[in-house]
This record gives sequence, structure tokens and C-alpha cells, in this order.
Amino acid sequence: MSETPQSRVLPQDPKKWADLKVRVTSGAAMAVGGVIGIALGGVWFQMMTVFVIAVMIWELWMMIEPDQPTPGMLLAALAASVLSGLLTFDLGWGLLLFVVVPIAGVVMLKREQVTFALFSLGIQGAGWGLVTFRADYGVTWLLWLVLVVIATDVFGYFAGRTFGGPKFWPSISPKKTWSGTAAGWITAGIVGLVFMAFANAGWSIVLFSMAMSLASQMGDIAESALKRRQGVKDSSTLIPGHGGLFDRFDGLLGAALFMLIVAAATDVPGVAF
Repeated sequence: MSETPQSRVLPQDPKKWADLKVRVTSGAAMAVGGVIGIALGGVWFQMMTVFVIAVMIWELWMMIEPDQPTPGMLLAALAASVLSGLLTFDLGWGLLLFVVVPIAGVVMLKREQVTFALFSLGIQGAGWGLVTFRADYGVTWLLWLVLVVIATDVFGYFAGRTFGGPKFWPSISPKKTWSGTAAGWITAGIVGLVFMAFANAGWSIVLFSMAMSLASQMGDIAESALKRRQGVKDSSTLIPGHGGLFDRFDGLLGAALFMLIVAAATDVPGVAF
């Protein structure tokens, strides 16, 4: 029997896109909730951020000490209290309270004390930065930041799965490719180009968006390194298709920390924050 053209077509790998539907559904739900929170601002965005930060502190603890969940919950509650207080009262030097959770974790942990201290400090700082960035510069600039992160993640995912190619950092993140990484930079630049029409920004916003994209990817890389070090696949199983909140928002953490540093240290030419 002769082969038909259809019988000679090689089947696609069913595992390649197996998680696409659930990832899209979960991602869309989070995106809608996030946009609503950003649009409302004020106490609503603050409460959402405090909740996400607290959960990520708990996930961080559970990756290091999965057999002792109670101290992780206590640290998550402590982080929520500290962040809520700082956002409510704007204590200035009170920002030093951010070291309370890292120090408490160091005292309670028997291993990976420095790892917990650094990541918990970064998580809290990023959460504080996002809320203050929204309050100080308005909804437009925060939407820009979030859309750069989303574009980097989404188009990087599809480009990496579609084109494959050399790995970006195989020893830490085996699935991340140079094709996906470059796609993230390009689409982030396009986001910056679009925002030129909505914000008081010059052409430098395009390059700045691409730098923000790289910071987002480094946040993803840092969390991947943490998971490999702890021998876990995901930070938790809270979000179908994505893992935990830490898995979903690692890129946003990297971008927020980058933005916090840049906004505090310098004036970006052509960008009016």
C-alpha cells in the first residue's frame, strides 16, 4: 500500500504544548485580576500586593524547609504585617524593618540562611516598590512595567517552544532558549514604542523597556537557580499550569527591583517618571 501525503507527515510532540490551555486560562485570570488591582490602586492594590508577597515568603520557606510549614506561615504573616505598616504609615527609616523577616528566617533555619535572607529581602522590597511606584507615578507607568514583563514572558515562551535553538543558561534554566530570550527583548521594545503615545517619553523608552525585559528574565533565572539548588520543580502548586505565585511573579520581582533602583539612583533621559 502506498503512503498518502498525510501519512508521511511527522506528528507533533504532544508534550510540547500539553500545558498550554491550563497556562493560558490561569494566566488570563491572573492578568485580569492584576489589571483590576492596578486600575483601582490605593488600598486595593496594596492589599493584593501584601497577599502575594506573603504567599511568596511562605513558598520560599517551603522550598527550603518543606517539613516545617508552621514557621513559614508565621514568617509570611510577619512579612504581611511589616509591608502593610510601611505602606500605610510611610516610615522612611522604617524601611529597615524589612530586615526583620530575613533575620527571623536566619534564626529559625538550619540551612540556606543566606539564601532565605537575600530572597525574602528582595521579595519584600519589590512589593513595596510596586505599590509606591503606582502611588507616585500613576497607573500608566505601572501598566507599562507589567506589560513589559508579560510580553517578555508570553512571547519568550512561544518563541522558545516554536523555534528552540541554543539554550540561554542550560545549567540553571534548561528550557530557556536564546530565541525566546531575544523575542522577549524585541516585544518589550515594541511595548515601549506603543507607550510613547500614552506617556511623556522619548525614544529612550524603547531601550529602557528592553533593559527592563532583561531584568525580568534575570528574576526568572534567579528563581530557577533557587529551585535547582533546592531540588524542586515549582515553588508550590497553587496555580494550575504555573506552579506557585513565586513561579508566576519572579520576572515581575526582577523588573520591580530594577525599576526601584533606577528610579532612586538616576533620572532616565527621555522618561518622565
